[in-house]
Amino acid sequence: MPIPRTRFILIETSHAGNVGAVARAMKVMGFDDLVLVNPRWPDVLTRAEAVERASGATDVLARARTVSALDDALHGMTHLCATAMTPRDFGPPTRTPRDHFDLLLNEERSAHDRQALEADLALSKPEGVAFLFGSERYGMKNEDVYRCHCALSIPTHPDYGSLNLAAAVQLIAYDWRLALAGQGHGFDVVPATVPARHADAAQVAGMLAHWQQALVGIGFLDPQSPKKLMPRLQQLFNRAQLTPEEIHILRGIAKAMQAASGAKSETGS
Repeated sequence: MPIPRTRFILIETSHAGNVGAVARAMKVMGFDDLVLVNPRWPDVLTRAEAVERASGATDVLARARTVSALDDALHGMTHLCATAMTPRDFGPPTRTPRDHFDLLLNEERSAHDRQALEADLALSKPEGVAFLFGSERYGMKNEDVYRCHCALSIPTHPDYGSLNLAAAVQLIAYDWRLALAGQGHGFDVVPATVPARHADAAQVAGMLAHWQQALVGIGFLDPQSPKKLMPRLQQLFNRAQLTPEEIHILRGIAKAMQAASGAKSETGS
């Protein structure tokens, strides 16, 4: 399934900093289509607070545009998602983002479900998906919610569901990218560290021989009655999957034990 065009639409935004933070939230999820409908500040995209809060996502701000009416922001969008936390007695169905995105992109749903969903929600192969966010103070107007195919509601604590605008955008952008990843349009996680290189059997055997000498030197291992100490240490170190660097550390400890036991012997002689 081709990736739908994705647009984030902010309606009557009043805080320039939120616009910059939204641009940042979008960019980290790989989206850059931002439209502002009748924002409080005509120059909101270039205001210092917006640029600062964008934190490097100034290219998203540069691509963004402002329009005077919602109709002008919807060109090319075939599926509209409202973001409305307040329940309404009339309007589109309310779903969590993940549930709705699964319905929207899951090509394996039953024929019955597909027919019902396509008739009810216009879910058939969306060419453009728009996420609509209302003003920070009042949220979305009823008439704007009514024209959408779904109202997305982020699951929050029942006693406190107040989300900052940029935080709401980040959550929905993440869930949308997660859903797109199931269609082959996700991002790989880059490991924070280089995968460890394990020591080979010869290095482990050499370290164990060194430890055996050191343990005898400090009197912990009786060479006449070793029992199963060394095989147990062998199993312990096998489970640890030691790296060459860790082998060097353990051999350094063995060397220090040998030095300490030698000094003790000289003192006691």
